[in-house]
Amino acid sequence: MRNIRLGVNIDHVATLRNARGGTHPDPMRAVKIIQEAGADGVTIHLREDRRHIQDQDVKQITQHSTLPVNLEMAANGEMVNIACDLKPNAVCIVPENRAEVTTEGGLLIAGQEKKLAPFIQQLKENNIRVSLFIDPHPREIEAAGNVGADIVELHTGGYCDATLLNRDKKLNDLMVAAKLADKLGIEVHAGHGLSFDKVAPVAAIAEVKELNIGHFIIGEAIFSGLENVIKEMLYIIRKASK
Repeated sequence: MRNIRLGVNIDHVATLRNARGGTHPDPMRAVKIIQEAGADGVTIHLREDRRHIQDQDVKQITQHSTLPVNLEMAANGEMVNIACDLKPNAVCIVPENRAEVTTEGGLLIAGQEKKLAPFIQQLKENNIRVSLFIDPHPREIEAAGNVGADIVELHTGGYCDATLLNRDKKLNDLMVAAKLADKLGIEVHAGHGLSFDKVAPVAAIAEVKELNIGHFIIGEAIFSGLENVIKEMLYIIRKASK
């Protein structure tokens, strides 16, 4: 059986905490539950506007989590320096727009290689694996390889948001992109918008090694509990990836 990993994004635990201020709910407590539930990693996004995860969260989680930490961030000097100081297991570079509610699309790498390459080199010199969050387009996959990415995380939002008539095409786009990345020696992850009823076809893509899921898991945990939701998601993923 293929051992596909599940990383859980806990940004919105911090969103709920920040709505009232104070310390509750504590993202570090969520990290411990994620581990106990059997997930394989934790993802946090330190945005430039600090709307959810805060600097102290990143420091505490990277220093005390026994699970690998995937730090999402924009490509700029401030964020790269924070990552190099705290040394998470991996950094996933994502696009950021201050006005967006959530990440609206993949990072455009093609045409920005000269801007991104120094940041990627600095991270890799600090023994941090580098992932690029991109749309499933061959041009972007090839550009990711050219700038030295270790990983691409394929944006699954187009597939998740597609109508039933268009979903097969969007799934095929993910499959083609995953095959190309794997051929180029780039590890393949995927995420964004995945839920119980949409995750299985993505988990079944042979080249996908890891799924990162946040909003659905944290939202569903309100009704069913965080540990229960993670265990159900793991069951669906692992059944689909046999």
